[in-house]
Amino acid sequence: MCGIVGYTGFQDAYEIVINGLRRLEYRGYDSAGIVLEGSDNKLEVEKTKGKVEDLVNISKQLKGTANVGMGHTRWATHGVPSDRNSHPHLSNNGKIALVHNGIIENYDTIKTMLSEKGFTFQSETDTEVLVNLIQYFMDLNPEIDFPTAVRYALNEVYGAYAITVLHEDHPGVLVVGRLGSPLAIGIGEKEYFIASDASPFVEFTKEAIYLEEGHMATISLENGVDIRTINDNSKIEPEIQELKLSLEQIEKGGYEHFMLKEIFEQPKSIHDTMRGRLIVEEGVIKMAGIWDHVEKFKNANRIIIIACGTSWHAGLIGEYLIEEYARIPVEVEYASEFRYRNPIITDKDVVIAISQSGETADTMAALKLAKERGAFIYGICNVVDSSIARITDAGSYTHAGPEIGVASTKAFTAQLTILTLIAFKLGKHNGNLGNAEFMSLIAELEAIPKKVEEVLSATHELTQDIAKNFVKATNFLYLGRGYNYPAALEGALKLKEISYIHAEGYPAAEMKHGPIALIDENMPIVIIAPKKGHYDKIVSNVQEIKARKGKVIAVVNKGDRQVSEMADYVIEIPETSECFSPIIASVPLQLLAYYIAVYRGANVDQPRNLAKSVTVE
Repeated sequence: MCGIVGYTGFQDAYEIVINGLRRLEYRGYDSAGIVLEGSDNKLEVEKTKGKVEDLVNISKQLKGTANVGMGHTRWATHGVPSDRNSHPHLSNNGKIALVHNGIIENYDTIKTMLSEKGFTFQSETDTEVLVNLIQYFMDLNPEIDFPTAVRYALNEVYGAYAITVLHEDHPGVLVVGRLGSPLAIGIGEKEYFIASDASPFVEFTKEAIYLEEGHMATISLENGVDIRTINDNSKIEPEIQELKLSLEQIEKGGYEHFMLKEIFEQPKSIHDTMRGRLIVEEGVIKMAGIWDHVEKFKNANRIIIIACGTSWHAGLIGEYLIEEYARIPVEVEYASEFRYRNPIITDKDVVIAISQSGETADTMAALKLAKERGAFIYGICNVVDSSIARITDAGSYTHAGPEIGVASTKAFTAQLTILTLIAFKLGKHNGNLGNAEFMSLIAELEAIPKKVEEVLSATHELTQDIAKNFVKATNFLYLGRGYNYPAALEGALKLKEISYIHAEGYPAAEMKHGPIALIDENMPIVIIAPKKGHYDKIVSNVQEIKARKGKVIAVVNKGDRQVSEMADYVIEIPETSECFSPIIASVPLQLLAYYIAVYRGANVDQPRNLAKSVTVE
């Protein structure tokens, strides 16, 4: 959600910033802009509603003109998407430029104060208020320097932000700060990079500093990186980390879209998530984050899983897994609602937070509340050194690799893999999972990547053929029972996210309590019907649908006859234990959603109004 790129060094800042913004397009945005230190250090600004390529079309003249600059992709919060609301924003005197991710919640009060002091505003944004507040402090006391003015301003605002600021009277200097929104500083040879994540500078350096909460940094070629606390200006020694990200990981690798690439990466991402943790020949699951705190889990009154979107669906499946195999009570909460309903939390609770990015603002806010009330916090995320990884007491990385497509695919199945490992490990430790069953389950889990590979091979062309029949559909229902009810929710979410077709997921038994009223010859219904679980009940549901002329797309096990004979379209998947079926069944549903969206001409990797990393509430 929004993206920042900054540069100071010896290369063409325009090329660095523009290419960096292209790398951050996955985050979701509706406008883009760039500012460079031009001749005589004057700030040159271009910005526009639309895509990065629209920005390129109006800013080509800036190429090769500067070695210092910054850019931004904006996802609208305050003010509609427009040229004037786009970043960067300039102060009233035209000397200060600022780009900003996040929300300044008290901007209106500050705007009123500044207006009374004679400041005027060209946009509807909170960001323009912040840049003028910096000018206000510099005007108020000419003795204070640029970084100090930024610090004073940040101490007056509350909300969430990552900012980068330029001042034409301080050439070559970039001032950055963060609170609740990520920011990375790349350390090159006589050059520095700034970005919302490391992808914009991965080919230039393998060293980065991830700015901590409540910290700011002044960056220049002359003085390097000077990090301070925002509240009291205490100096902080930077911690330089080696990047594990590679350029190959963030490129499409011959696929038409990142989403398709990431769907096909799932055999590897699931295997990588298990690697070093699942050792079948020794009959063990090695997870230090669980084992070091196993008594916390064993003695917990309950486990609360908090997450949003796709991660929430993974959490629902995690509830089934943990309650069945570890026999510990589990509640699954939307992070966005959790802290606003005054939940009852004690030091006997374990809270598991799930987030692909590790930066989800709603999840972070819920975690802070749970931590304040004494709960033990366990994190599951994909991004090393993310905010959630730092705030938790322990946790597990999914090791899915970068996920660029906004609609999550491989991150979802990697999250399910981690939750499965946790459930089995706790069940074995608690004595609720006998050794024979445990060994059988982990052997089957080890085989899941191969089965996913098999599904991809068998259903890739089939889902394309099925998708062509539903390009003009306006509604879909997705049905499943048991473990596959959350899988139905996730299938529906994938379709609505990228194709813009209205889709709803339901427990199949709930169909007759309302949704059945929608079924006619124009209604496609995807039903997940593996042999394991509640197959006979699913058969009855299919019969009810067909009696009302609904179009059934059935996901069944190989060799299925009963449901297959009734369905209009059949997708076969390998047989597996019910607890693993959501992983297997989700793959063709991802492909189906992908191809329907492609045939509808939708922007699959960057669906409208959505962002990959949701860093505002």
